[in-house]
Amino acid sequence: MMLIPCPWCGERAQVEFAYGGDATVKRPADPASASDREWHDYVFVRDNPKGPLDELWYHAAGCRRYFRVRRDTVTHAILASTPLPEIT
Repeated sequence: MMLIPCPWCGERAQVEFAYGGDATVKRPADPASASDREWHDYVFVRDNPKGPLDELWYHAAGCRRYFRVRRDTVTHAILASTPLPEIT
């Protein structure tokens, strides 16, 4: 069982969380004028890196917050866990 350290609630079992995807994927800068190709790439095209990766996780059974986890995709070791920047 993988334990994930929530920045607010502490270390909890993976079953309490929902995976939010790769945290490094960038949304098109101007969504209204983005081409079909740009949207296709944003939604479907993903790298499959081996090693450390920044991911988004959601604490569904706890504080209900998203946060960033740096996880090694080979060993599943959690290297860091940090809150997302506040949006103002």
